[in-house]
Amino acid sequence: MDQSQLIKDFLREELLLFDEYLLDSVKSDNPHITEMVNYLFRSKGKRLRPILVLLTAKACGGIIPETYHGAVTVELLHSATLIHDDVIDKSELRRGRRSVNAVYDNTQAVLIGDYLLSTALMESVKTSDLNIVRIISELGQNLSEGELNQFSLASDIIIDEKAYFDVIDKKTASLMRASIVIGAITGGADSKMISKFMRLGSILGICFQIRDDIFDYFSNNVGKPTGNDIREGKITLPLIYALRNAPHELSQVMMQIIEARDYSEENIAILLDFAKEYHGVKYAYSKMNEYLAEAETIISDFRFNDEIKTLMNLFLSYLKERKY
Repeated sequence: MDQSQLIKDFLREELLLFDEYLLDSVKSDNPHITEMVNYLFRSKGKRLRPILVLLTAKACGGIIPETYHGAVTVELLHSATLIHDDVIDKSELRRGRRSVNAVYDNTQAVLIGDYLLSTALMESVKTSDLNIVRIISELGQNLSEGELNQFSLASDIIIDEKAYFDVIDKKTASLMRASIVIGAITGGADSKMISKFMRLGSILGICFQIRDDIFDYFSNNVGKPTGNDIREGKITLPLIYALRNAPHELSQVMMQIIEARDYSEENIAILLDFAKEYHGVKYAYSKMNEYLAEAETIISDFRFNDEIKTLMNLFLSYLKERKY
């Protein structure tokens, strides 16, 4: 069962209208900007963050025009960060096709990313809610801080689970948290309900990133090479756990590879096998399941109709079982 498709079917009309708002937001008289934007949005992606905005607003009271502007805001901000991430990581693939920086160049990619960031801020103003503008401004800071922290962890070779989760909170959870809170605000939720949604958004972001990191250890077609995180110096939860729990002598051998940054294909395969053999992937799944159980409890406490609760639980199942 494709859980995400069931949710998209439920929001079919709203997502079609969202696409109109999105394309309208990036209209430009500059043909070069239009060309790059068209290339970027030719692949729609998963639309997870707009879905969260729309579904939450619908649950809390209803979708209004400001909801769409909020959904466009987070999607543009997310797209901008992906472009900038690809420049930083020197990635040539995104969603199974050539990244913006690979098609054009780094300079143009950074500039179109900046254009989308500015457009996102303009869209946030259209919500007519200073609290949402504040959320988006803080989100921009968190995303940048998370990227800087991740760079520091990689360059200083810091193997620390708390630091890993701090990066996730800034880079991935902050976007989903903002999405779900914007939906709640525009849907008319009270402060107590918004606080619950904040926690739920954080959990969704954490689980999404853990699942994404697990992908790095297997050969499924997920739009990036297996072992790519390690290749870029990113030590994620499965490897962090294995390094901490494997026999000390063996962990030291693995650390020598990491400290030397000797990421040959052979050494990457050794690190991937090491993390799997010493239960790093199993541990990552267990942590994700812990968070998902908390999310299920939060959803069960909401006073929504059963259809909305079912869709929210489907979203949790999607995060756990998604293949890419």
